[in-house]
Amino acid sequence: MKKQKIEMLENHDGLVALEKRLGVSRREFLQLCSAMAATMGLPSGAEAAMAEAVATKKRPSVIWLHFQECTGCTESMLRAEHPTLEKLILDVISLDYHETLFAAAGHQAEAARRDAMKANKGKYLLVVEGAIPTKDKGIYCKIGGQTAVDMLKECAADAGAVIAIGSCASWGGMPSTNPNPTGASSAGEVLGKVIPNIPGCPPNPYNFLSTVVHYLTFGKLPEVDKLGRPLFAYGRLIHDNCERRAHFDAGRFAMEFGDEGHRKGYCLYKLGCKGPETYANCPAVLFGDVGNASWPVGTGHPCIGCTEKGIGFAKPIHALADLKNIVPPLSFPRIVEEQGKGASIGALALTAAIAGAAAGGAAMLAKNLGKSHCPENSDAPAKQPEERAES
Repeated sequence: MKKQKIEMLENHDGLVALEKRLGVSRREFLQLCSAMAATMGLPSGAEAAMAEAVATKKRPSVIWLHFQECTGCTESMLRAEHPTLEKLILDVISLDYHETLFAAAGHQAEAARRDAMKANKGKYLLVVEGAIPTKDKGIYCKIGGQTAVDMLKECAADAGAVIAIGSCASWGGMPSTNPNPTGASSAGEVLGKVIPNIPGCPPNPYNFLSTVVHYLTFGKLPEVDKLGRPLFAYGRLIHDNCERRAHFDAGRFAMEFGDEGHRKGYCLYKLGCKGPETYANCPAVLFGDVGNASWPVGTGHPCIGCTEKGIGFAKPIHALADLKNIVPPLSFPRIVEEQGKGASIGALALTAAIAGAAAGGAAMLAKNLGKSHCPENSDAPAKQPEERAES
C-alpha cells in the first residue's frame, strides 16, 4: 500500500511542477521527506503525507522577526543545501517579512508585514530570531519606531503558531548573560508562555525545516519537551550519539589541546565538553553539508552547550559538565600513568582487603555504562559515586 502511494505521488501533477521549480527529481524530493519523517520518529506513511502537503497545500505565510542577535540563525539557513534557502522560500513557505532578505526597506517593509498579518490572520507562522530587551520599557531595540516587545506581542496575537529560532530567542542567549544591561529575555518569557524553541548558536537549519514541514503537513507543531524543544531534535543527549563516546567509556581523555589524546580523537570531557549535559542532535545531523565530522566535537573543540539555558554563554567553556547519566569513576586510568616504585607490603595487603569491593564496583560500572538520561529529568544531575554508594 505504501509503495503504491509513493508511486502515485511520483506522478502527481503537484510534484511534477515542484520538480521543475526545485531542480531536483521527484524521487530525490521523496527521499528528503522520508529522511525528515525518520528523523522526527513519525510512523510509516508520514513521508508520503509530507510530500503531498508540500506539493499541494498552500504555502504558510511566514513573518520572521529580528531582534538582539548576530543574524547567525539566518546565515545558517542560507547555507542549507537540501533544499537551498531560496527553494525553501519559494516552494515550502511564503516568506512575507524578513529584514535581512527583504528588498524593501523602511515604511514599505513594515507595510508588507502588516498586510501579510491581515491577509493571513490566525494562520501565519511567526518566527522570532534574537533576544528581546525588556529593560527601560524596551527602548534598546526598535524597528519602525516600535519596540521589540510591542512588535513581538502584536505579531504573536494573531499568529497560527510562534517558533523561536536560535538560543537568543529561545532563552536569551549571549545578550542575556551577566550583567545583561538591556534586560534581554527570550520570546517565551515576553509572551508569558512556553513556545516551540529551536535553540542553537546557530541551530541546525534542518531542525527548523522539519518543524515547518510538520506544521504544514499536520496543521500542528511537533511534540516538544518541557522547554519547548522538538523531541525529534532535542530528545537525547549529545553524549549518547557522540563518535567519541567509546573513549569516554574507556577512560581515554584529551588533557590539553594538541596533546596525543587530542590528536587521536579521545573524549573532550576534561577539556570542558558539555555534550554530557546538552540535548541536541548535532552529531547525527551535522552542519554545513560538508560531510563527516562537520560539528564542533568532530573538529576537535568541546561542545559549549549552546542549546541549553544556563550552560551555553553562562558556564565557563572549560568547566567540567554535570553528567546526566554516569560519572567517570576513579577506576579510570589516566592517559599517561606516572612511573613509580614497586608496591609496598602494606599496599599489597590493602589491595587484597578491598579486592571484593572493587569487583562489585566494577560490575555496577559495567551495568551503568551507556545508559541514557530522560530529557524530562534534565535538571537533575547524575548521582556522584559516593551518593550512589549510600543509596
